[in-house]
Formats: sequence, C-alpha cells, structure tokens
Amino acid sequence: MAEIVRMPRLSDTMEEGVVAKWHKKVGDSVSEGDLLAEIETDKATMDFESFQEGKLLHIGIQEGVTAPVDSILAILGEEGEDVEAIIKADGNDASAPEEKKEEAPAPKEETKAEAPKQEAKSTPAPAASPAPVSNNNGRVVASPLAKRLAEEKGIDINRVNGTGDGGRIVKRDIDSYKESAVSAASAVSTVAVGEESYREENVSQMRKAIAKRLSQSKFSAPHFYLTIELDMDNAIAARKAINEMPDTKVSFNDMVIKAAAAALKKHPAVNSAWHGDTIRYNNHVHIGVAVAVDEGLLVPVIRFADNKPLTAINNEVKELAGKAKIKKLHPDEMEGSTFTISNLGMFGIEEFTAIIYDPAACIMAVGGIRQVPVVKNGQVVPGNVMKVTLSCDHRVVDGATGAQFLQTFKMMMENPVTILA
Repeated sequence: MAEIVRMPRLSDTMEEGVVAKWHKKVGDSVSEGDLLAEIETDKATMDFESFQEGKLLHIGIQEGVTAPVDSILAILGEEGEDVEAIIKADGNDASAPEEKKEEAPAPKEETKAEAPKQEAKSTPAPAASPAPVSNNNGRVVASPLAKRLAEEKGIDINRVNGTGDGGRIVKRDIDSYKESAVSAASAVSTVAVGEESYREENVSQMRKAIAKRLSQSKFSAPHFYLTIELDMDNAIAARKAINEMPDTKVSFNDMVIKAAAAALKKHPAVNSAWHGDTIRYNNHVHIGVAVAVDEGLLVPVIRFADNKPLTAINNEVKELAGKAKIKKLHPDEMEGSTFTISNLGMFGIEEFTAIIYDPAACIMAVGGIRQVPVVKNGQVVPGNVMKVTLSCDHRVVDGATGAQFLQTFKMMMENPVTILA
C-alpha cells in the first residue's frame, strides 16, 4: 500500500520549506531511517529521514522548489501502484503549483543554453570551457547551492563546466570558476557608462522568518534604549592572563556573556518576557548569541550560562557559531533564550542599538574597545573603553530597572574577578 510522505514541520515557526537536495531518486528502495532529502527551513538546512519504507514512486517537490508544510513531498509504495490516483484521492497536491513554477522559466534557460551555439555560427569564437551538462529539456544540471553561489557572484552558470556526477555543477566548480579575459572584456563592453542596472534574488526561508520575527518585535514591543561606557583596562589584563594559561582561550565576548548572566541573576526583572496577560520571570539564564550568516542572523543559545566557566562558554559559542555558518543548527539549539547579546565590536562598530529578539524582554548591543584619553585620579591618561546599549521592552522593564542591571554589569566587567570566582 502506497504511503504519502509530506513536507515536514521541522521547527515551530516553519510554514514552508525548500528541498535543498534529494538523496534518493525515483525507483530507489527506501528503508525506514534512510536519509531521504535535505530540507531548508526558516532556521537551518536539516536532514530528513524516512519514517516509511518501499520504492520511491514519486517526487512531489523538486530540488530548489518552495512548498508549504504538509505538501506531498514523495510517495513510497510498491512498484506499479497508480501514483496519479493517489495524488488525486489525497486532494492536497500543494506541490503541483510549485512544479509549474519550475517549468515556467525553462524556455529562458533553454535560450541561454543555446546562445553560444548561435554565436558560433555567426562568428568564430576563442577556445572556451567545455559546455556544462544539460538534461533533455536543455536545462543546465547544477546543485541548488551552486546556483545560489553563481547568482551571488554574478557568474553565468551556463559558462561553468561541471565536475560532479554526470557533469553536474557543484559548489567547487563555482568557487574555482574564473571567466576568461575575452568573456570579461565582452561583459564590460556591454555595460554602458551611466546605465542603471540591478539584480533580484528570491528571499530565502531564513530571511523571511527573520523579517517576520523582527518586524513583529519592533512594532509590538515599545523599545527604549540605555547606553553605558565601560572601563576595559582590567578586563584586558584578565583576559591576557587567562589566555597565557596552557590550553585556555577566552574572548571578550565570552566575558560579556558571563558577566551578563551573573548580572541577570541579580536582576530577574530583566531576565523576563511579556506573555500578554502575564510576565514571565525566568529563574534560569539562557543567553542567545547573535551570529551573522550569509542569509541573515541566527541566535544559538548558551543554556545556564551563569553556571558555566569562561572556557566552557568559549567552546560552546565556537561550536554553535560553526554550525550556524553551515546552517546545521538544530531548532532546539536556537530556542528558549531569556536574554540576547549582539556584538559588532569585531567589525569596528563603536555603538549601535539592536531590535529585541522575541520573546526575551531585552537585548544588549556590544561595541568595540577603543583607546581614548580618560580621566583617572584627576589626570588624563590613556584608557580602553567599550560602550554597550540595552534595548528594553517597556511593557516589562522600566528605565530604572534597566539602568540598575547595567550598573551591575559594568561593575562585573570592570572587576573581572567577580565573574571568575
């Protein structure tokens, strides 16, 4: 008996997904637990394993296509079963419109693929790379990642020679691709001076989710901002001493996480969240750490940060940030934050404000350390300062409450022994 495999809901906020890659093809045998496909959600690209077994009779959503949750992803069953009847009986063939969308651009791609042939008839051309492999429809065979990278780099994928299975264009082909001087010169000559131009890209699932979540936060939570300047001389000396120990490495961001976690324990009103008719005051401290990725922002969570030493925080941040960069974070690694930290100091940003990352009531924006003249004991001397700005949800946190938290945080950062004890 055939069974329908549907587009899974892989995160609590997922409404639609993209098939990044199929690991099975029609006619393959599938066992329970086999890796069926890679699904791009609003948060990460995740492996999807089959819960059924049988022959793969039908693929309902092609690679690179977006479809709503519960659309027909695939059909598994015994060879010879009537797939069309199964789809019609289900009445939820949400993948059908997506397939039509995929078919529509085909003529354009065929035109691109044929263009070099037409040029070859009219004018002799210099030696070029071997033509990329095309399927029966004349469409270039390339992985979704390769297509995306080609768009980002402005590379005409029709000119790229594929080295994957069967000549398929893969990531390494885009990374190593270099246009010939002739083609580059030709491209330059076609652009008139002063001509307006632009390019458009489809919005990824992750970018859609970020836009929706931040818009909801910005327009529903009344933000206000508090900025304070820290004397970082002692923090610099403490970090240097710690990193001189064997097999030990910590960053200033690790120290910020630890100090914020310790300060939150003393100010539970800041470690809170608005829940409509109630305010939730969290006894635990889970720090969300904003990580920039190609398609936006991910916020992995350091759980029980107040109970962890600096070295453990450092290791965990590195691991989660690495997974974020390759979109392999699991949804539960990005959920449950009670407070968020966004640090742009490494980019030379001195001061900024951040949008609260719902459901937490506050987010702290951290700038870079600057060497400036400061007054100490009545004398102007060289100093190291850092500014942090606390964005607060005024429904939950009042100005005095936020200010008291920042005073405690400042004391801990300026006296690192308090967070090392």
